[in-house]
Amino acid sequence: MSFTYPWFLVGLLAISIPIAIHLFELRRPQRILFTNVEFIREVKLVTARQRKLKHLLVLLARISFISFLVFLFAQPFIPAPEQRSQQGAVNVLVDNSASMQQVGISDHLLVEDAIQEASELPLAFSSGARFALVGNNQGVGSGEAYRAAVQAIQITGQNLSMNAQLSQGLDQAARTNGPLFLFSDFQKNSFSQQQLTSLDSSQQVFLVPLAGKATANVFVDSVWLDDAFVRANTDITLRVRLRNGGAQTSTDCPVKVFVGKQQAAVFRVPVPAHQTTTSMVKVRLTDKWLQECRVEVEDSPVDFDNTYYFTLQPAAQIRVVEVANEGLMAQLYNNEPLFTYQHLAPRTGDYRGLERANLILLREATEVSAGLREKIQEAVQRGATIVIVPAATASHDSYTALFRTIGVGAVQWEPTKGGVPPLRDVAAPNRQNPFFQDVFAGQNRPAVMPKAAPVLSWSRSGTEILRLRDGDDFLAGFSSGKGVVYLFASPFSNGYSDFTRHALFVPVMYRLAMQSYQQEQQPAYRLNQRTLSVRLPDAISTGEESIFKLTSDSAEYIPSQRVQGARVVLDIPPGMRTPGFYTLTRAGQPVLKMAFNFDKHESDLTSYSAAELKQLIGSNRPNIRVYETGGGQSVAAQYKATRVGVPLWRYCLLGALLCLLAEGILLRVRGRQKVAPVAQAA
Repeated sequence: MSFTYPWFLVGLLAISIPIAIHLFELRRPQRILFTNVEFIREVKLVTARQRKLKHLLVLLARISFISFLVFLFAQPFIPAPEQRSQQGAVNVLVDNSASMQQVGISDHLLVEDAIQEASELPLAFSSGARFALVGNNQGVGSGEAYRAAVQAIQITGQNLSMNAQLSQGLDQAARTNGPLFLFSDFQKNSFSQQQLTSLDSSQQVFLVPLAGKATANVFVDSVWLDDAFVRANTDITLRVRLRNGGAQTSTDCPVKVFVGKQQAAVFRVPVPAHQTTTSMVKVRLTDKWLQECRVEVEDSPVDFDNTYYFTLQPAAQIRVVEVANEGLMAQLYNNEPLFTYQHLAPRTGDYRGLERANLILLREATEVSAGLREKIQEAVQRGATIVIVPAATASHDSYTALFRTIGVGAVQWEPTKGGVPPLRDVAAPNRQNPFFQDVFAGQNRPAVMPKAAPVLSWSRSGTEILRLRDGDDFLAGFSSGKGVVYLFASPFSNGYSDFTRHALFVPVMYRLAMQSYQQEQQPAYRLNQRTLSVRLPDAISTGEESIFKLTSDSAEYIPSQRVQGARVVLDIPPGMRTPGFYTLTRAGQPVLKMAFNFDKHESDLTSYSAAELKQLIGSNRPNIRVYETGGGQSVAAQYKATRVGVPLWRYCLLGALLCLLAEGILLRVRGRQKVAPVAQAA
């Protein structure tokens, strides 16, 4: 046994006080008269023995009371087998990710159990111990301040991964020279023991896994459309992929799909444990405006991920700009309301029409000026698609400079020895190529393919779209900046190609334009995305200096932001924790409606148990310990028993009180047993 304050043991000298009182107590003899003197000897003998025994018991009670009182102030304790001196602050990391909303063995949410266990930690340390909550900007504080910070913890969808949080906690523990307590469900998709294996042996880490009840957890993994171009008043095929992140099978899960405020579809589907299933529903947009959509899954008891939010809006028109001497493509693109067409002459000098073009078709220009080359470079850098059709008689140097500027290298001009080079057959398209997806719609391949006389050739560094039968490329794509450059090997003019008169011409040119389409925003985002980029509508001027804000109901957030051309890059604010719909505003005016959801990895409830964690860590790392919960003993009690010791001051207090009670009982009994005085005989 050891003492926290051993100098209080000097108080044991006070034991001499009741001993001295007992030895030197002077009592006035009491005269008792008896009518029969034969009993005097017997009465004197009995009362003397009883009085001596009672005096000794009272003395023992008083000595014991003083001893227990001194021990109470000295605070004795039984040393723990793994006791260490606590010097630095106690660091605590409480996982407040969305997965902590599952129900635990205690029938409470895991985050509630974690908060309860973490709040009791100060009981395992001395009153002067300092605590630091990882992720809390308040730094090191007292036990009371730490408890208040723990009680204020809320679930958030913006957590770092568990590995990132662990790294942050270990860094803080190293700075404060103290142990780290980690309360989490330890999901297998986010926790790795690699960081723990490289720890210094002096760094103490205590893992507290919180286990949830085995259950099914069906959630929406993703939604997508078969057609990237959403048209109003047309049936749209929406595919919904459901995943079961729980340990049990959901045999009949109800699912509802809402478009705006109307229910668009309802169905039931079984989802096996740890498996996915994809369902197809038909939805329709009745106007051109963006619609707030959601998929609701009726799944309990884990319900934090039962709603998936997304947006749908009819596609905007694709802006096609043809740079050529004459507008050959006008009729082609004007026939389809999906496109807007504009023609520019190569030598116009005014290329402002290229600034917001989705597709720039540079067709058979004899020379590419420096101004046109600069505008094409700017367009491809912001994500536009460039289609280049070479001219039969072109300035090789200007084209070579263009290829170099936009990053299309190794392009060579075919030598011509007078006249038109021989025509070569174009090979049939490969239907497995994603470029031709849904182009043929079950039709047979064209029996007769077009012919072409290439004037350009290049290495196989691009993505092949169409090739000649002899193996050379006829049409290929090259990534450049944020956009794509498509290059034809031959001109479209008569004598060099009959491609414009072939059945492939229209679908290929439409497909090139469709490939250039970029949505202004994604249907849905995740709250854990650190950064996102959205394309601003044409009506929004990028020159204004007003601040973009994200609003939802009465909540308003100002994200870090930077405008890059026609796009704005936003950093999701740390305080934005709740999934749902948010409006991007500027100067009080709505710009975009955006949907945010929890990270889908949080819905996978597969976690490490305490036994699995111990197996992962191994027995050769005594500085890492795993505490189990749910056994009737708190983490604080377990830590105190193994690291701090068993305090005995409570027993000393109880002993002192019992001694006082015993003394009172002895004195009361002694008073009752006094012999009553007898009157003197005459």
